[in-house]
Parts: sequence; C-alpha cells; structure tokens
Amino acid sequence: MPGIERAAADLFAHDPGLEGFDPDDTWEVADLQRFIRKGHCLVAHVGEVMAGFLVTEPFRRELHIWEMDVLPAYHRRGIGAGLVRAAQIDARNAGFKALTLTTFRDLAWNAPFYARLGFEEVTALDAHPRLAGELANEVDDGFPADRRCAMICFLD
Repeated sequence: MPGIERAAADLFAHDPGLEGFDPDDTWEVADLQRFIRKGHCLVAHVGEVMAGFLVTEPFRRELHIWEMDVLPAYHRRGIGAGLVRAAQIDARNAGFKALTLTTFRDLAWNAPFYARLGFEEVTALDAHPRLAGELANEVDDGFPADRRCAMICFLD
C-alpha cells in the first residue's frame, strides 16, 4: 500500500506550488495494519496486482476517507470510483450518515472527481470543526490553504 501511495503521490511532485510535497511521506505500515484489522480498508486488484486502496476511519456518524490511491498504470479505469462507491455502500449499510474527506479543490483527480461521485465542498467549516481542524493541520504541514477543501457526501 505505501508503494501505491508513493506512486500516486508522484503526480503531485510536478504541480506548481507543491514543490515541498514529499511523495515518500506515506502512511506507516503499522497504521495501515490497524485500519485493516478494524475493517476500514478497501483494496482493488487487477489480476494479481493490488491496483488501489482506500482507508477510512469513523468519527461519530461520519466515515472519513483518509487516503485513496490508485497505481498510475491503472488510472482512468474506474478503480478509484469503484473504491469510493464501495465505501459509500459500506458506510450506508453500517449506519453512517456521511462520508467526508479533504482534498485539492483544483486538481481534476481530486475535488472534481469526488464531486462526480456525490461529494460537495463544505463551505460552512464552523459547522464542521473536525474538518476545519484537519484542513488547519494540512496547512501546518505545508499544503496551500487556498487549494485545499473539505468535502462531504450525505448517505440518505
């Protein structure tokens, strides 16, 4: 999974304004194992190859997507959308009211991708302090505040 994350992160390395982005800053294996043990990881295989994965964590009635990556060789094949749709189904079946995430608002494979899957940008961050806090942490980590956004998908 860290190899998939690293390969997917390479796409950000050439983006103006993200010169400080470190593609080697991936999830620790122990953290991923904890998510797997708790049933909060989905993976997609193409044949014998793990082509993508998605990591979530519950926060009260919301399920937060921490990470979703697909190997670049498998982009544009519906794998990422399939992972998100599976997470939506799992979350709805488990009684969650919404899926949340933070992402880049201006990159085609980020906010516009999630918007096509039913997510909308959270504009009233005062009503979502957890998401506001996550965005603040990302800015502290060097991400440009004007390019980041929180998104939510209600699971009615």
